[in-house]
Amino acid sequence: MISLATKAGKTKSGEFMTEKEVKEGRAHLVIVSDDASDNTKKKFQNMCDFYKVPIYFFEDKDTLGHAMGKEFRASLAVTDAGFAKGIRKHLDMEEE
Repeated sequence: MISLATKAGKTKSGEFMTEKEVKEGRAHLVIVSDDASDNTKKKFQNMCDFYKVPIYFFEDKDTLGHAMGKEFRASLAVTDAGFAKGIRKHLDMEEE
């Protein structure tokens, strides 16, 4: 699902772009890799809480990057509500 959103141009990745999308109100979902630094995870957690954007922590940088069809990534923002809903549903099923 993440790769489809990326191909459709509905994701932004990297710390700077993810932060920008959240602060400008375009992010509907943020995913941060579990192996990102504690500082990065705390920063995105606080930012997403403040801007009321759902956040998920996902496996590792390589897996997150591979899901996007790119090199390793520590964070990404999904900018489409439909894709965000589908990805959240999939991530919630994995957590159970």
